This record gives sequence, C-alpha cells and structure tokens, in this order.
Amino acid sequence: MDIYRLPVLNDNYLFVLHDRPTNQVAVVDPAVAEPVLAKLNELNANLVAIFNTHHHYDHIGANRTLKQKFPDLVIYGGELDQGRIPGQQVFLKDGDRVQFGSETAEVFFVPGHTRAHIAYYFPESGNLFCGDTLFAGGCGRLFEGTPAQMMHSLARLRQLPEATRVWCAHEYTLNNLQFAVTVDRNNKALMQRLSAAKEARAKGEATIPTTIGIEKQTNPFLRWDQPALQEAAKIQDPVRVFARIRGKKDLF
Repeated sequence: MDIYRLPVLNDNYLFVLHDRPTNQVAVVDPAVAEPVLAKLNELNANLVAIFNTHHHYDHIGANRTLKQKFPDLVIYGGELDQGRIPGQQVFLKDGDRVQFGSETAEVFFVPGHTRAHIAYYFPESGNLFCGDTLFAGGCGRLFEGTPAQMMHSLARLRQLPEATRVWCAHEYTLNNLQFAVTVDRNNKALMQRLSAAKEARAKGEATIPTTIGIEKQTNPFLRWDQPALQEAAKIQDPVRVFARIRGKKDLF
C-alpha cells in the first residue's frame, strides 16, 4: 500500500492510499476534492473508499464531490457520527475490520476530540490513521469528550508497536513541541526533536508521519504516568495529570 500525504487548507493533511495490484485508491479524511482528483488522474486509478475519522468539516469537505464523481465508492465513518458525515454508508464500531486491497484495517473507537472519533490501523504495514486524536507531539482538543475518554483513547494507541507510523491530520508539530518543553524540560529526546522540527519546517518539510515510539518518548499526552509530567501538573492521578496538561496546552 502506497501512501501519499497531500497538504490542504491551512495545515491539514489528507492521505491517499493506493493498492497497486488492483489499482484502487482510498482516501482518508478528504477535506478538499481537487488534490485527490489530481492524484487519481496521475495514478490513473479508481477511488473505491473514503475513510473518515470524524465529522469536522476539514475532514469531510470533499465527500459529496467525490461521491458524485465516483458513485460506487463507499464512505466509512464511526457509528456515532451517523447524520454528521456526508454520504456515510458504513457505520463502524470498535473492533470492526475494513478491507482495502490486500490489507485489513482494524477500527479503534477513540473518543475525546469528538464523541464519535475512530481511527484506522493497518497492522500488516504498520500504519495508523488517527485523525485529530493523536498528533505529533500533541493531541486534539476536547470538543465533545472528557479527559478520561481521551486519555483512554491515547492509552490504546500507545500500546501499538513502536514502529507504527502515525499519519495524523494536521501539521501542528512545531507548536506542539514548543509547548511540550514547557512541561517536560529535562527530556533530551524532546529537545532534539524540537530542534529537528524547527529545521524541517524552516525548509518547508512535513513532520508527518511520526511513530508511536517517538511519541512515547516525547509527547506529553502519552506521558501522564511519568514523574516529570506529574511534577509539572503538581498531581499524580493519571487522569488529572492529563487534564492539567491539556488545560495548559489550551492556553498556550
């Protein structure tokens, strides 16, 4: 499975998945149709699926246009997003599996950013499409969920193999890491990552994908059980540590 990361809007990424043996394409969180159509034309491939992680406009904005151009494509999303994702035909719950080409994605229910958020994990190739749940160096704001829900969701993702590539939907890395050093000041791996991110962004390079292993070392929202973060939050209860750090990020 080839993965193409396409920048759209201000700081979004959408992802085009290409199964070469069948020449079929799926797209994850298509905010804008034009780049998808251009990539399909370049590949001379057929769009068969849209994998939506949640209902926010910058993840579903192209659904209707793509469905009009490819009437046979299937639009997937979480079951609790029924009525909120344009054209949704398949309503996924935790533990469901979705076939694309020669690979099968596992569906994780990961509420917190929204009440219906899901992620797609392809274990064979080690790719995770997590929308706005886990970011490089951060996590999504809690618009519809609770700190406990988001912490539980991130705990599930944290358990994936460290080599898992994390394809998150925004280029927020630099800002996230600049915040992270305010609550995890003595983390040498974090400081090195921040320096590398500054250099990459100065060159206009993307910082996505990241990996679960990198996030476990440097992302404060996967480190609520580490003494440095407990000290920064001035508490030890994991949910309260997470909530305190998330609150600090909201004001950063």
